[in-house]
Amino acid sequence: MLKFRLSIFVVFLFHAQISWAQCSMCKAVAESSQQGGSAIAEGLNDGILYLMAFPYIILFSLGILWYRHKKQVKAAT
Repeated sequence: MLKFRLSIFVVFLFHAQISWAQCSMCKAVAESSQQGGSAIAEGLNDGILYLMAFPYIILFSLGILWYRHKKQVKAAT
């Protein structure tokens, strides 16, 4: 079991380093396009906010559903 956990940790460790390399490229493209007067940086920021909003919306919805379920169980008791 220890070998399995260690192998999973190593896989995620190398996967994270691969994705870190892409962030510098996105930053470079956004900065150069913004200096050139392009709206690519604004679109990139809007896309990040769009992708960031959905996990919060899902968690908020699940919280409301959980609260309502607990309230119904308490009322039935």
